[in-house]
Amino acid sequence: MRLRLGRECVYVPSCRFGLYVALRHWCPPGGRVLMSPVNDDVIFFVVLAAGLRPVQAPLNPLDASIDIDAVPDEVWGSVSAVLTTNLYGNPDPAPRLRSTCDALGIPLFEDAAHAIGSRIGGRPVGAWGEASVFSLSKHVGAKAGGMLSLADPGLRRAVEETRAGLLTPGRLGSELAFALRPFAEAAVRGLRLRRAAWAAIRLLGLADREDIRMPLRPDELALAAAEAPGLDAHHPWLRVDMHDYRLESGRLRLGRIARRLDRLDEVLDACRAGTELLLATPWAKPRDVHGTQPLFRVPLFVEDRDAAIAALVDRGVIVGYLYDPPLDDYAGAEFTDPSPAPGAARWFARHALPVDPLRARTVVEVLERSGARPVDAPGRLSRSGPTPGGLGQSRG
Repeated sequence: MRLRLGRECVYVPSCRFGLYVALRHWCPPGGRVLMSPVNDDVIFFVVLAAGLRPVQAPLNPLDASIDIDAVPDEVWGSVSAVLTTNLYGNPDPAPRLRSTCDALGIPLFEDAAHAIGSRIGGRPVGAWGEASVFSLSKHVGAKAGGMLSLADPGLRRAVEETRAGLLTPGRLGSELAFALRPFAEAAVRGLRLRRAAWAAIRLLGLADREDIRMPLRPDELALAAAEAPGLDAHHPWLRVDMHDYRLESGRLRLGRIARRLDRLDEVLDACRAGTELLLATPWAKPRDVHGTQPLFRVPLFVEDRDAAIAALVDRGVIVGYLYDPPLDDYAGAEFTDPSPAPGAARWFARHALPVDPLRARTVVEVLERSGARPVDAPGRLSRSGPTPGGLGQSRG
């Protein structure tokens, strides 16, 4: 990762844990962080756990990146940091954000969980901010691990000390379960038991969420917020979908991550090929001016996303990484400042169908056979009223 980014890197057990370490190191509690409302809710709770106030940004409706020009001056003057998302691997406008943050004297953090291999402005995503975080569960496919990258190598020791104070000791049982997981997953795939396995997990109450967003539980969250900063009070929200997010990694885990990293370039090449195919379909947005990125997921835009998802599931293609509704609609004004221009985020959250580029040919075949209709990209999105295509303030 040092060679890829040209920066110092520190291993962390998960991307979410690495982001918490970065926020605690650079941002005193009480600060305000500009971020995307189309993002994993876990990241939202990481910001809250760090004792910070999320401020939702207006977005570009075609890739859910921060729309810098639509952020009001008063918002820029109130925030103490900016957090990018690089959703699905599409880069946020990091060069302009870097210049803006420099002018304001505030740090830029890059969430590059989806974006190993993506580039913008002649640099890799993750090489622009004071700190950036990567997930080794995504492109790498290791099901664990992350990287915290630092612009200033002199901070490595201090960051490592912060990390060490927040880790929980490794457990043999957790390591063994991690070692056995690929064999169990292979058996499920081989026997075509994905649906049965998921149904059993839900029946046993082992699923962390029933819907796209986890339950907010506002009364409990308000009590946790009173104890921020701190991971323990926010653990019920931060552990969702990754119970070992702050567990010290053992040799079995680190060994598998290293082997997966050795194959990363092969995976990125395959993702570029699949992305190229998907971007040529009628459901894709206009081609990115930065060239074909090795996207983790390619957002296609369909009129009836639920029907498209059902058609894909019938062919064994599971659609994940949906972020609907946007975080300001999900959490409300008690826990976040809403976006001043929410229409683009709502449109994207409602219509984007994130497709694994490694399954590109199957997905194209299914969408063609199902008659999935592309949805027109929105024109001018109003900040307060209705917009072309019936896009207004409600999600109805």
